[in-house]
Amino acid sequence: MNGEIDFNADIGESFAGYKMGMDEEIVRHITSANIATGFHAGDPDWMARTVALAEEQGVGIGAHPAYPDLSGFGRREMALTPDEIHNAVKYQVGALAAFTSDHRLQHVKPHGALYNRAVHDEPVARAIVTAARSIDPDMIHVVLAGSAWERVARDEGVRVARECYADRAVTPEGTLVPRSQEGAVVHDEAQVIERSRKLATEGRVVAVDGTEIDFSADSICLHGDTAGAVQLASSVRTELVKAGVKIRRMSEIV
Repeated sequence: MNGEIDFNADIGESFAGYKMGMDEEIVRHITSANIATGFHAGDPDWMARTVALAEEQGVGIGAHPAYPDLSGFGRREMALTPDEIHNAVKYQVGALAAFTSDHRLQHVKPHGALYNRAVHDEPVARAIVTAARSIDPDMIHVVLAGSAWERVARDEGVRVARECYADRAVTPEGTLVPRSQEGAVVHDEAQVIERSRKLATEGRVVAVDGTEIDFSADSICLHGDTAGAVQLASSVRTELVKAGVKIRRMSEIV
């Protein structure tokens, strides 16, 4: 391992008059932000506010596109064709880029069910990759480390940031345990910190069955919308710095 890691979190998930998450607090502890683009959460006003917040804090800005599933928060599978996914992603990425000061994004990271499908569905992964590349060939593509999606992105010649999760359990095959299953989300602070340390310094993680697997990554995702998330993010960052890990934006790593 190279002793450096990016911290990313999903923010900008408020909608109209409904305030969601703790964006102003969590953004102080991350280096890259995945901003909702209106299909699962967010709207033009919140996109503008969240981009301004991220730019003020010097955080790398990324689009967080999803299926058109506002009522299901983008967590329900939808039978979209690869062409439809390509167009939906292109629409959302382009919209968020328009709100940035230089009309460019650091990265793209799909949300929810679209993310989970891209992990194993190569045509869908390719649709996502080519959509973002058509807007900016230099944009970084955040993918689950070791997935078919990572292979597709590398085949397409784009910049890739391999991602892992501090607070999500993984299967022995390296995929995320579905949220519907018990133990899918890790809540114990000490366990999250230790998982993050192992990921950043050893490139390994303990799977849900107790086996230890290789899981080399460039970025760790920290969820910012759950109770205690801000303190947890602060603690993880503090402990990794103590372990000699440099916390840097993904654009400085990949």
